[in-house]
Amino acid sequence: MPKVSDEQLAAKRAEILEAARRAFARHGYEGATVKVLEAETGLSRGAIFHHFRDKEALFLALAEDDAAAMAETVAAQGLVQVMRDLSDKDAGWLGVQLEVRRRLRTDPDFAAKWAEHQSAITGATTARLQRQRKAGIVRDDVPLPILVDFLRLALDGLVSGLAAGMPTDHLPGVLDLVEGAVRSRTSVAEDLHQGAPR
Repeated sequence: MPKVSDEQLAAKRAEILEAARRAFARHGYEGATVKVLEAETGLSRGAIFHHFRDKEALFLALAEDDAAAMAETVAAQGLVQVMRDLSDKDAGWLGVQLEVRRRLRTDPDFAAKWAEHQSAITGATTARLQRQRKAGIVRDDVPLPILVDFLRLALDGLVSGLAAGMPTDHLPGVLDLVEGAVRSRTSVAEDLHQGAPR
C-alpha cells in the first residue's frame, strides 16, 4: 500500500473542512449528522473521522481556523479590517460563525474550549489598540476594554446581519463610522484635513 504524503493528508483534511463548512452552514451543528457529512464530503464516516476524532473535533477545527485567521488580521490591520473582509465571506463562513455564537450561548463545554481562541482575538485587538493609542490614533477618553467590547459587538452584529441577508451597499460607510468612533479627535481631524475617507 503506497504511503500517503503529509501534503496529501493536508489536502484531504482541507477538502473535508470545506465540505463540512457547507454542511454546518446549511444544517446547523445538530442537523449536520454523520450521514449529511458523508453526503457533503462524498466520503465514508471512516474516512472523515480518520482525520477528525468526531463531529465536535471537525466543527472545532473549522472554528479554530477562522479564529486564527481573524487574530492574524487583527494583529496586522485591526478588528475593523476583519469586518471589512466580511463582504468577501461566503454563506458557509457566516453560517459557521453563527453556529459558534449559538454554541457559546448553549454549550458550556464548547464555551470552555473556545475561551482560549476568543482570548487570542481579544488580546490581539487590545494590543493593537494600545499601540494605536500610544501613537495618538485611538481615543484615550474611553477605557480600552470598552473599546474592545464595542468592536466585538459591532463584529457580532455585522456577522448576524450579513448571515440574515443584509444588503452591503452601505457597509463601507457603516464601517467608516465604527472606525471613526474609536479614533482620536486629532486623528479624525487630520484625516479630514488631508481629505482621507478614514
